[in-house]
Amino acid sequence: MALPDLLGVFAHPDDEALVAGGVLARHAASGARTGVVTTTWAAGTPRAAELADSVRILGAGVPQMLGHADARVPESAPGRARLLDVPLDESVGQVVRCIRQFRPDIIVTHDAYGQLTGHPDHVHTHRVTLLAAHAAGLPHLYPEAGEPWQPAAVHLATHPESGVGELGPLLTRVGKKLLGVPDAHVDATVDVGPWLHQKWAAILAHRSEAARERSLPGILSRLPAETRRRILSTEYFTRLDLRP
Repeated sequence: MALPDLLGVFAHPDDEALVAGGVLARHAASGARTGVVTTTWAAGTPRAAELADSVRILGAGVPQMLGHADARVPESAPGRARLLDVPLDESVGQVVRCIRQFRPDIIVTHDAYGQLTGHPDHVHTHRVTLLAAHAAGLPHLYPEAGEPWQPAAVHLATHPESGVGELGPLLTRVGKKLLGVPDAHVDATVDVGPWLHQKWAAILAHRSEAARERSLPGILSRLPAETRRRILSTEYFTRLDLRP
């Protein structure tokens, strides 16, 4: 039996694999429709090609890229404004259009902390996605974006404080933040071990990131396989219900 149709909305190329690669592969393997929206980086950049490879490996079709610039990488979208500087109404409307076109049962995005490290693009993508998930079901909002569609829930990809484990020291060692949520905030703990080979292949598809010393794909690629398995084989989510 197919699992619910799933649309992921993430900030950067590689977030889809790192944040929810196992869940995306799991849903796709069940026969569900899966898709990915990325709010930063533009088509035609090297990371766009890597994103396409990653999403294909996960079974999630062709990614939709909103084409805004990364907060810290101007060349991610030459001539375009940073996601953080785009009028909120504009960016919400873009995600509403993606939701109404895809019509998912569940949306997956970053948690309010921005996925452990608090990257500003992660935090802002969280805000935009929550607003869009509500607005997509209201016919008088963004009527030009298509017929209304209300997803059943938004799942916020997160890490409980008790579940950070070996990942914590790896991040703090390179000067990154470590922002876990209280354990009680986690509604679902998913063992993605059966899909770990796809998840890891999707992470490695982001070749430019895997080659960097301080990026998470780069950090993970230098670990022993068993350590990497322990870190990547569980994904955590907080569920926000939208339908009555």
